[in-house]
Amino acid sequence: MNRQMIICLGLSLGLIGGTACVLARVQRAQKLAPPGVATHPLTGSIRLHPDLPEHVLDYSSKELETEDFVLKGLPQDTSFGWRRYQNADGFSFDLRVVLMGRDRTSLHRPQFCLRGLGWNINQSISKETTVKVEHPFAYQLPVVALMASRTMTVEGRSQLLSGVYVYWYVADDAMSASTLGLERMWWMASKLMRTGVLQRWAYISCFAACAPGQEAATFDRLKAFIAAAVPRFQLYPRPLTSSGQSAPAIATLGDDDALAAPPPSKVPETF
Repeated sequence: MNRQMIICLGLSLGLIGGTACVLARVQRAQKLAPPGVATHPLTGSIRLHPDLPEHVLDYSSKELETEDFVLKGLPQDTSFGWRRYQNADGFSFDLRVVLMGRDRTSLHRPQFCLRGLGWNINQSISKETTVKVEHPFAYQLPVVALMASRTMTVEGRSQLLSGVYVYWYVADDAMSASTLGLERMWWMASKLMRTGVLQRWAYISCFAACAPGQEAATFDRLKAFIAAAVPRFQLYPRPLTSSGQSAPAIATLGDDDALAAPPPSKVPETF
């Protein structure tokens, strides 16, 4: 090994070691931001319980327990919420929240999970879009809508089933929805380096199965539900005060006064 190679190797090892030291110091000093969804603490646990509404529009719901393999497979400070909603005509779907803690590996691209469960994503009709939310003021909630299908065996016969999976992410000061998730990861990393504060992102998803050809109609029903449900548990975005700053969180479970708040002079940016 010549002298030049030894110098390059030494510089590389020095950069790796220096980066590791900086990251270690940042991790020790980091503060965890509050979540962007309403929660309450669980007795005897470091996890929180996301407060999803029991009734929305004409839907009632039941709370479901997160699967054991999910609890064991994700970091122990990850928090979960899961409700199954159904209305009188039998239309049902699941609403889930996965809330990260200090370990950022709680969150990952949902495309991997869908494919792992046997769903084939139709890229031609999946899209990044928005849902219009009217309360506590009008704004566009960014979402990703994945249209998928799989073949299942029902009473001994193969049957093609479609599914509509809608998801987005929210923190206490930002919301994001993209198929790659690069925007959210950049915001989280840059804020941590600038301020020492780790954004606590919540990954929120709705999933409904439907007959092939009913994807658009099913998505419309999910959009109506999301527009009504989000103000009941999501704490961001918030109205602006007269000074141009975001007001304190006002949207909480069952808070009817929050839903009647007057609209601000302008809609806050997503970051």
